[in-house]
Amino acid sequence: METIVSKIAIMLVPALLAIILHEVSHGYAAERFGDPTARLLGRLNLNPMRHLDPIGTIAVFIFGFGWARPVPVNPGNFRRPRRDMIWVALAGPMANLLLAVFSALLLRGAGLLDNSAVGESQLYIQMSTPVKMMAGFSLYINVLLGVFNLIPLPPLDGGRILTGILPEKQALLINRLEPFGFVLILLLIFFTDIWSLVLAPIINTLVVFMAGNESRLVEQAMNFLFGH
Repeated sequence: METIVSKIAIMLVPALLAIILHEVSHGYAAERFGDPTARLLGRLNLNPMRHLDPIGTIAVFIFGFGWARPVPVNPGNFRRPRRDMIWVALAGPMANLLLAVFSALLLRGAGLLDNSAVGESQLYIQMSTPVKMMAGFSLYINVLLGVFNLIPLPPLDGGRILTGILPEKQALLINRLEPFGFVLILLLIFFTDIWSLVLAPIINTLVVFMAGNESRLVEQAMNFLFGH
């Protein structure tokens, strides 16, 4: 029981920040391009109760990633709907990648302290261990969410970006996939090699690149949280 509580404590703040800032970033970008829908509905804040999806939140603690309730966006309020929607869709993954960079900097800073006189202190070791675990998990989950959401299928952000780039006729064909989008994504993830051959290598490469010599801390955090 104590281990489960420890795991939840380590995962809770990074997971909430990752999924909530992703959605809030969509809302802020939409307002910048002329759509106040998210603000008018009270979704431009970090209050978890405004954003959390029960299943998406539970998924974080089981699978290591999850989702929030999408922030509503009305492209009809944009000055140039197709172009502006590209930037609105991109805002979510970019927020995750910025959080990943911040987490990586925390890990690198912790690595420097580990190798200094401070790192020999028992108090430092006790206090820094959960912080490093949180930063390691934060780095991983934000890279994962950033990359995963760029899969070019609606309703993921990558699908929105793709339909904004393609000619209008082809974009309409892609948009017709949206009602079946999540089913197609699940089929791709669980019944093809796209995860092992494409997504996992990209995610792991980015994590190692960002964390540098401290990538071992990410591995330790993930083993503690999801290892058997």
